This record gives sequence, C-alpha cells and structure tokens, in this order.
Amino acid sequence: MSELEKQTSDLKIAGPTVYVNEATGLDDASADGSQAKPFKTPAYALFVNAESSIQVYKEEAYEPISPSALKKAKKGADGLAKKAEKSKKLAEQAAAREAEEAKKMEAAKNIVIKEDASLPTATKIKIGVADQYRITSDKSPRVKVSGWIHRLRVQKGVAFVVLRDGSGFLQVVLSGDLANAYQTTTLTLESTITVSGSIKTVPEGQTAPGGHELIADYYEIVGLAPSGDESITNKVQENADPSILLDQRHLTLRGDTLSAVMKVRARFLRAVREVYEEEGLTEVTPPCMVQTQVEGGSTLFSFNYYGEEAYLTQSSQLYLETCVPALGDVYCIQESFRAERSHTRRHLSEYTHIEAELGFLTFEDMLEHIERLICGVVDKILSDPVSGPLVKQLNPNFVAPQRPFMRMPYVDALEWLNEHNIPNEEGKPFTFGDDIAEAAERRMTDEIGLPIFLTRFPLEIKSFYMKKCADDKRVTESVDVLMPNVGEVTGGSMRIQDLDELLEGLKRENISPEPYYWFIDQRKYGAYPHGGYGLGTERILAWLCDRFTVRDCSLYPRFSGRCKP
Repeated sequence: MSELEKQTSDLKIAGPTVYVNEATGLDDASADGSQAKPFKTPAYALFVNAESSIQVYKEEAYEPISPSALKKAKKGADGLAKKAEKSKKLAEQAAAREAEEAKKMEAAKNIVIKEDASLPTATKIKIGVADQYRITSDKSPRVKVSGWIHRLRVQKGVAFVVLRDGSGFLQVVLSGDLANAYQTTTLTLESTITVSGSIKTVPEGQTAPGGHELIADYYEIVGLAPSGDESITNKVQENADPSILLDQRHLTLRGDTLSAVMKVRARFLRAVREVYEEEGLTEVTPPCMVQTQVEGGSTLFSFNYYGEEAYLTQSSQLYLETCVPALGDVYCIQESFRAERSHTRRHLSEYTHIEAELGFLTFEDMLEHIERLICGVVDKILSDPVSGPLVKQLNPNFVAPQRPFMRMPYVDALEWLNEHNIPNEEGKPFTFGDDIAEAAERRMTDEIGLPIFLTRFPLEIKSFYMKKCADDKRVTESVDVLMPNVGEVTGGSMRIQDLDELLEGLKRENISPEPYYWFIDQRKYGAYPHGGYGLGTERILAWLCDRFTVRDCSLYPRFSGRCKP
C-alpha cells in the first residue's frame, strides 16, 4: 500500500454521507448536507456529525474530500465546537444573571419606601443655602429639597444623584432600602424628586458640588422623565446641529453652560440697575409700539395698529429724551427690534436694550459715565458669590477692563486700518466717509486687545439727531464702545439741542417732522445739552462669558428665520 493510500485509509470515517459545495452551498446553519441543500464548509459538516463521510463538489461532480482538506476540516470543526461551548456557557451565565436580576427585581418591588414618623419634621430649603444646614457638633438639622436629577449613578446598594433646583447643585446619597427599592431603578435624568435627610461634609478624598452632600432618609418621585428614545440625552446631544439645539432650546437651557450664562445675565441686569441707582438715574418704561423711527426705516418691523401703520421700536431713545426735563437722568431696560436680515454672530432681531439719557453734560462727561457703568457692572458681577465663579468657569482668561478706555477718533481708526492693510467692503483702502464694517472693526479691536472708545464719526453715516463737533462740522460727538472678541457693545452721542439744526437733520434724512412733533418740542420748551447711549445686553454678555455668538446669551433668540420655540 502506498503512503498516500495509507493516509487516506487512516482518515476515512464511517457514517452518513454529506455533501459540501463551497460555491453554491447554503448558509451552514440552514443546510442539511443533502445534494439539494449542501453545506457550505466541510468544517461545519464535521461539527454537525463527526462520523460524516464528506463529498465535496469539484468542477462537475462530487468527490470524496481529500486527506489534507479533511484534516483542515477537523481543526475547523474543533474550533466551532469550542465556540459553541463558549456560547452555551455565556447563554447559561446570561440566563443565570437574568434570573438573579428578576429575583432582585421581585425583592425590590416588595420594598416600600416610607418616611420614618419618629424623625423630626424636615425644613424645606433651596439647594443654594444647603451649606447653612450642614451637620456640626452642635446641630444636626433635617432638611427637604426638591429638584431635577442632573446626574445619576446607581450601584449595588447605593445610588448617587446630583440634584438641581436652579439655585445650585447638590449630591444626594441613597443607600439601603432607598437604593434597592424598585422605584430607584426607574429613575432617569431630568426626573423630579423630593428628598429628605441631613447635609454632611463630603468625606476626605471625595468631591461633590459645594463640598457637601445630602444623606437621604426618605425620598419620593414627583415626576418621572422618559427613558429610551425620548430620554433627555437623545433629545439634546452635545454635538447636534445648532438648529436642532435651538428647536430644543427649552431643554438645552438645562445644560451647565446655558444655565450659567443666564445666571450671569440676571446678575448683569441687577448690577446695571445698582450702578444706575448709584449714578442717580431713574428707571422708566417707554412703549415698544411706536410710529417713529430712530435708526432707519429699512430695519423696522411694521404692523397694523387699529388701521394705522406702526412699528416695533428700534430704540427708546426719543422717549427717554422727553423724560429728562421731568425726571432728570433716566434709563430703561427694554426689548428693541431690528428687521435686519443678518446672520452674523452678533446680531439679533430682538434684544434687550439698555439705554440712558443724561442732561447738562459734555461729551467727555458722557464717556466717563459709560466707563463707570461698564467697569462698575463688571466689578459687581465678578465679586458676586454666584456670578463671579460662573464667569471664571465660562471665561477663565477674562480680565476686568481698566479706566480710562482707549480714545480713538474715527480718522485715526481709518489710518490704523490702512496701515495694517485691512481694506473696506469694496476691497480698497479706507477713505473719509466709509462705514467701518463689522469684520474690520472687530479685527482692529482684537489686535489692540483693549476696550476702545471709537469717536467722532462722519455726519453722513450717523443718525439725524447727533450733534456736530464744534471744531469740525464734518463729524459728530458720537461714540461706539468696542470690546475684544465681540466688537461694538455700546453706541451713543450727544444730541442736537438746537431746533433749526434738528429740523435740518430730519430733512437731510428725508424724514417728515410731523410725527416727531413731541420730540421736536424738547428743543422748544427749554433746550439743554444732553446725550445718551444704548448697550446691547447680549453683546456685553458674549464678551463677559466668552460666547462665540450673542444667540447663546438670549433666553430664546430671535433672528432672521428663527421665531420658535
């Protein structure tokens, strides 16, 4: 017998004949080894029945498997057998885990969370004052807090919940039956709960918001938020398209960043009122529905007002001017509206406008007043225990501006831009009378890196009511306040006090004086030197909080194409 015949004899296996066709065979799991349904691989044929006699299709007919192929098939079958055994073990383990989980779940459902009636009545508090109720050597108060689940981590026998109520964040520790109860397994992010317990200092080496945590002795679910596809993490994803995040603004506001900006915004507006109180200004509330323009007809939102044409105000300036003779220096914090089809990062169609009008002052007096306002507001925000750390968190490199701000006349700005090869909107060097576009203005401000009073703009590119400079009638006593990273945040001017000069300005802008009779009367009945300005709240916040766009600084931003939710 030849060596080849001997090997073949050794490898022959008695048993049923099965067929393998590697070209046309069915998926192994659905084949039966017949000629009609041949296996795809010899290894699977041996895995199914180790005693099989294998016929492999070669060219036009089935032939017995070769010794080398049979040897390879045995190795493959061994591998499949090991894999199957592993899968079986994994399945058994999974089944055991499921049984164990089902047992635990059944036990959890039998746990009833009840408040211990022997405990003292809990004092209802806000998270922001939780530190005042911390356990000390001489007191051990019991407190009750309510809020939304901001973060959640459930472990064996213990659950950690970071609760949010708008005033702050508090880590809550659930243990024992509180952690093991079925209701705890149903908790989801943004669910609302009420928890009672004691505030303790966080153990050394561990961290939690505020350095303390609530050790719970009782809690109840107030409102359970959805899980799965409807969960908050699926509705609002960090890297989602900005338009989707704006559609879900009501949910994105709950995030760390936007909520922080809104808290800084609240402190900012309060600080503005505080500084104005210190400066002796009186707050007034002018109308938002008007029939006169301030900044130009092309940016007016018009509407039908009982059969008359009216507009949403662009500015409350004209009304503020009428208040000064009656109330002295005045200010307002009011919404203004600009129908600009602009999609730049610093434009909104509706924004919170801070405006002031002051009497019997010079242009330099007004600049110094604006410096005191901006620096005073910033100081109050940074020294506040809530907003100060938030600004540091949002804008770690922020440095409070120092007085005096840099003064730069318009003509000097043109010279600077031309020296730095920054062209106008037509791609040419700047010449007198050119409007300095946003991009060029911001680039100059960012490179200088300081707050700038950009002053003395040409008459033809400013509004009809701005006063001409005494030493150069081509320019006005006007100012834009420019801040690094955001550009213009404030615009103002001294106002024309002479009646004939005001009428000339209206004529120059082709504005009929008739609807402005009440404004013109301010020059008839006791003319006086006066000036004013307006600050864009969202732009100031973008500077303070280092936001790329003012949209992040508005609760529900409105701009071209966006008026929801």
